[in-house]
Amino acid sequence: MNILGIIPARMGSSRFPGKPMANILGKPMIGHVYERVSKSEILSMTAVATCDQEIIDHIEALGYKAVMTSNTHERASDRCAEAVSKLEKSEKSSYDI
Repeated sequence: MNILGIIPARMGSSRFPGKPMANILGKPMIGHVYERVSKSEILSMTAVATCDQEIIDHIEALGYKAVMTSNTHERASDRCAEAVSKLEKSEKSSYDI
């Protein structure tokens, strides 16, 4: 079974702007989240879905997978759906979950 883990992230949160890049013990939060999610043995791939170049740059600098999405999504699930579609095209793969 091909299972994809997607982490939606954006800098423009109204409650905590910049949250994904907030420093936690010397590392941005999004790095901590990615590392923990990617440890799941059931996931075939882990990726961050974001509309912010700053997050893309950080994730890719770590050697991880990131997908640029539209900045018009109202919900994280919409951002994730766009990322799945883009990943399936670029990876020439399909995901069961």
